[in-house]
Amino acid sequence: MTRRTKTVKTPLFDRIFKPEHIVLSNGHTVDRPRSRTPLILIIMFIAIIISSKATGFNMEILIHRFNQFFTILSKLFRPNFGFLEKVIDPLIGTIKMSIVGTVVGCVVGLPVAIFASSNINRNRPTLLFIRLIISIARSLPTVVYAYIFVLIFGLGTFAGSLAISFFTFGIVAKMLYENIETIDMGPYEAMQSFGANTLQSFWTACLPQILPQFFDNCLYCFELNIRQSSILGYVGAGGLGILISERVSLRAYSDVGMILIAVFIVVWTIDLINDYIRSKII
Repeated sequence: MTRRTKTVKTPLFDRIFKPEHIVLSNGHTVDRPRSRTPLILIIMFIAIIISSKATGFNMEILIHRFNQFFTILSKLFRPNFGFLEKVIDPLIGTIKMSIVGTVVGCVVGLPVAIFASSNINRNRPTLLFIRLIISIARSLPTVVYAYIFVLIFGLGTFAGSLAISFFTFGIVAKMLYENIETIDMGPYEAMQSFGANTLQSFWTACLPQILPQFFDNCLYCFELNIRQSSILGYVGAGGLGILISERVSLRAYSDVGMILIAVFIVVWTIDLINDYIRSKII
């Protein structure tokens, strides 16, 4: 006589969320958590569908017009070298704008980072307020700040330099106060015990410890700003962005290719110089 076994279907919720009971050889039972992979995949699938609907993503258009990508790319790879003379002046303006913005942002970010460090500034309200300003400065991309400063100060590289300075200040201050919070505070406390004030103690005991990281952060921001300043002209903040916008609107992709080559050479050269400087100071 055969014994019939009753099959009980486990609900999907239980199979995903409830732990799996495992019986060991010694008779003990342990609970192993269920894998969350199915749940994560479901959430990702729903997020992709919602994002596609919100952005108007259309796979059919992407497939039918994908050949245009190679058409434009082929024109970009045939640069118009005769256009180089018109690229030099805006490119130099972009570099100047990046240098000014980086220097101003780094110089302002250094003292602010000191008072944003919890091991230097013991005043909690002041600490939170300074960190709030730093968070605001780094919360938006440079092009957004450039648009705001263009509305305030008018068109030109001055607005672009201010935008780069403000964003650089946020990045440098954030990275630097995190470095300051990891240094050895013994020399600083010793200087305080001798009657030195906060700035004197920091200058003597802490600055030598964080100076290499500070210069490294400045070089990193300069590399970043060179790339970002190339598009600020789209909002009227000067530099190469105006020229790029003009040539793209005219569909002069060979001229755009020449601009991109010039930017690549400048960025590559700056990267090499920065790597050499880092090897000497770190």
